[in-house]
Amino acid sequence: MKIWERKALQNSREVYYYNSFQRSAAGEFAGRLETLIREEARRKKKQSVVFLCIGTDRSTGDSLGPLVGYKLRESRLSGALVFGTLDRPVHAMNLDHYLEVLRVCYRDALVVAVDASVGRGEHVGYVTLGRGALKPGLGVSKELRSVGDLFITGIVGSCGTYDPLMLQSVRLSVVMRMADCISRSICLVEKLCDSAATV
Repeated sequence: MKIWERKALQNSREVYYYNSFQRSAAGEFAGRLETLIREEARRKKKQSVVFLCIGTDRSTGDSLGPLVGYKLRESRLSGALVFGTLDRPVHAMNLDHYLEVLRVCYRDALVVAVDASVGRGEHVGYVTLGRGALKPGLGVSKELRSVGDLFITGIVGSCGTYDPLMLQSVRLSVVMRMADCISRSICLVEKLCDSAATV
C-alpha cells in the first residue's frame, strides 16, 4: 500500500494524500509540507506561519482541527502561531472573527488551514495536503468563507451522505490517529526549518 499519492483535481489543484495508518506517513507528509510552506511563503512574500485549526470538540468527526491545535500548543511550537484548540475552538460561529484577526493583525502570515473532511470511502483515515484555500463546512452542507494559503485535511468519513449526524458516529481512534500524524508532521517541519537556518 502506498504511503502517499498525488491527485490532480478538476481545477488543476494538486492534492497529496497520505495514509495515516502507515508509520512513515508523518515523515513523508512533513517533507512535502515544508516544501509547500517554503515555496508559498516566498511566492506570497510571507514572513511567518499561522496554523488555523477548524472544528469543534462537540462532534467526534469534526474534532480533528481542535485536536491538532491542542497537540501543537502542547508541543510549544516556536516558529508558528496556532489558532483553534480544544479549549478555544475555531468553528462556524466564530470563523469570521478569526479571519478578521488574521486580516488585520497577521497580514504577513502564511495561513495553513486544518480541518476534517469527507471523501471516498477507501480514503477514510488519510490526511491530505495542498495549495490554496480550504472551504470549511462543505461536508455538512454549510456555506462558510474560504480560508488559508495551504490546507491540511483529515478524511473522517465518506461523502456518500451529507448528513451532519454522520460526524457523530466517526470513531475517535481514526480522528486521533490523523491528529497525531498531522501534529507530528508539523513538529518535524519546525525541526527541518531550524536545521536549515543553522546551516
